[in-house]
This record gives sequence, structure tokens and C-alpha cells, in this order.
Amino acid sequence: MTDQDFEARKARASQWFSELRDRIVAAFEGLEDRFEGEGPAGRFEVTPTTRSGPAGEDNGGGKMSVLRGGRVFEKVGVNISTVWGTLAPRAQKAMAARGVPGMEADPRFWASGISLVAHMRNPHTPAVHMNTRMFWTPGAWWFGGGADLNPCIEYPEDTAHFHAALQAACDAHDAGYYPRFKAWADEYFFIPHRGRARGVGGIFYDDLNTGDWEADFAFTRAVGEAFLPAFLPVTERRLGTPASEADRDAQLIHRGLYAEYNLVYDRGTKFGLETGHNADAVLMSLPPLAKWV
Repeated sequence: MTDQDFEARKARASQWFSELRDRIVAAFEGLEDRFEGEGPAGRFEVTPTTRSGPAGEDNGGGKMSVLRGGRVFEKVGVNISTVWGTLAPRAQKAMAARGVPGMEADPRFWASGISLVAHMRNPHTPAVHMNTRMFWTPGAWWFGGGADLNPCIEYPEDTAHFHAALQAACDAHDAGYYPRFKAWADEYFFIPHRGRARGVGGIFYDDLNTGDWEADFAFTRAVGEAFLPAFLPVTERRLGTPASEADRDAQLIHRGLYAEYNLVYDRGTKFGLETGHNADAVLMSLPPLAKWV
């Protein structure tokens, strides 16, 4: 398939990520409205982001949407971006090492996606991450994404609910996806220098190209659409749980763990910084407060 043939598919993917962002932002602001906590209901601040090429040319951008100091969310970001350009030598080598063909001959790329990280006010409500994305080069295309739950105080029924929603999305497309992508998440979200996972897992997948673009796009949409049903009931269940100073301390220490992972190991953070995307948007995932013992 030629570059021109893929333009319509790129546009569809980019538009869908934008629509998902709008739905999640509306749902989160609605949750802020429904919960009668301290202070006013939180609202997202939206900032356009841009990516410039070496000569200052337009290489795309997106929206950074961040809500800070809400009743439910202490900080949550829901970012979308659609960027393109030429991969730097280091990024080319990384792509070639992953098996992407033709990087040396033609290092152009196009990428679009949504990335979400929520750090909650109540320590009994779990932090969460979700992203879905599409990547294109002249020699290949693929989808990636996933979601994982990061409680500092785990409730087994919450973990079970979150995983069940993701499994249902996977099973509707391929019975082998959930066990495969759950295992991948367990491996990917593991912190080697701490010898532990950063949370209770979820699913993670990358380099998804079955040869059927429509099927892979449909699965990626299903993962994004499963997020709110997976996360909102868990959050609403815990919003009124009283929290002690010890609970808050546990939350801040766990956030330190989350920050370590994202700065040292996260593939998306590394790629975003190496390709010159807006640093504030790339580092949106970091918590507003954290501590180390």
C-alpha cells in the first residue's frame, strides 16, 4: 500500500483518538461534578502542543489537557498528538533493532495517539494509565496501547473488575489476546531496580500488525472504549472511603515508584523526548507530589 493510500487511514485513526479524548475529559469532569468533595469541581486546562522540525517546519502537535486540584483528581492529564517528521539517528537505530525495515533508507515517521495518566486525591482510589496509538513508517505500520491500574492500597475486587473489563474487550477480537497482553503488561510494567511491579497490571501491546489494518484498528478502539467502564466504577466505589495520614504517606511513596518507572523505563517517555515533542506534554505522567523513604 502506498503512502497516499494510507493517508485516509491515518486521518481516521487521528480523529478517533481525538474523539476518545473528548469522551474521557467529559466523563472525568462529570465525575468531579457528581462528587461532593472539598472545593470547586475541577476542570481541564487545554494547551495546544507543537512539534517543529530541524528547520522550523510544522511537524504536527496536539492538545495537552490537564486537570489539577480537583475533588476527585489531584492531577490527571489526557493528551493527544499527531506528529510526523524524520527520526533522528538514535531513534532510527531503536526502530531498526525492533525489526522495522527500511529505517536507514527512509527514516520518515508518522505517529498519533492518546495518553492518559490520573493521580487521585483519595489514596483509596487507584492511579491509572491508558494509551492507544498508531505508528507508520514507509516500511511498516502498527498499533500499540494498553491500560494498567496502580493502587497504593489494593482492593482485590477492584483489580478483578478492571481486568475483567479489559479481558472482555480482548476476547471480542481474539481469545489469545488477553493472556498474551496481560503477561506483556506484567513484564513491561515491572521495575527491575525495585524488584516489583508498579501496580496490579492490566494489558500492554505493541507492534500489532496482523496484516489486517481494519481489524487491528477495531481492536485498538475496543481497548480505548473499555477504559471508562473499567476505571470509573472502581473510582466511584472508593471516593467516600476515609483516608488517614498513613494512607496519604503510602500514596506519596507509591507515586515515587511510579515516577521512577516513567523516567527510567517508559518507552513512550523516551520516544517523546528523543523526537522533540513538547517536554511538558511528555512528562505529564509525573505526579504532582511524591516522596521517597
